[in-house]
Amino acid sequence: MWHCSFFSLSLCCLFLLFIPTHCYLISPPVVDLINSTCKKCSDESADFNYNFCVTSLQVIPVTHVTNLQGIGIIAMELALENATKTISTIEKLLNRKEFDPFAMDCLRDCLELYADAIAMLVDAFGAFLSKHFNTANVLMRTVMDATSTCDEEFTEKKGELTPLAKENYNLYQLSDISWCIIKQVSTVPSDLPNVSS
Repeated sequence: MWHCSFFSLSLCCLFLLFIPTHCYLISPPVVDLINSTCKKCSDESADFNYNFCVTSLQVIPVTHVTNLQGIGIIAMELALENATKTISTIEKLLNRKEFDPFAMDCLRDCLELYADAIAMLVDAFGAFLSKHFNTANVLMRTVMDATSTCDEEFTEKKGELTPLAKENYNLYQLSDISWCIIKQVSTVPSDLPNVSS
């Protein structure tokens, strides 16, 4: 027979009260800011994927974000999370040893590129917060180049397909979102970060 004490019932109710509602709801002004930011970025670049931008930025809890700087921070965090997960993916692929020696070498090269990308993303984040926008932009562009280089490694052999096509595309797009936002923020002086608690 199931028994519920007053203490455990109280604890459960208290827990439910503190579940952050921003995990489920995005306020309309933030949605508008995300949409307008993604639209501006897509207007400036043929490679920029508007739908990817909107979908990526709306998935996360962003009701505490009040401005473009906050969205820039989130975009860089998403890029860092993506790169970190991709390293795990590459390590699993290498451990499976189901690829030929050429593909294994490519995967090892991509692992190194992604490790460097993580370091650059961390540096870009720091540069962004300290308002060194040019440095942050150069670092984000370098991360984008790393994803292209990883793809190109595999295409050196005719008929070889990259098992990391999706991961490379996602990191490229997330880095492009970050790069575009950094560029926009650099033209509008304001305090960083402006995120409400």
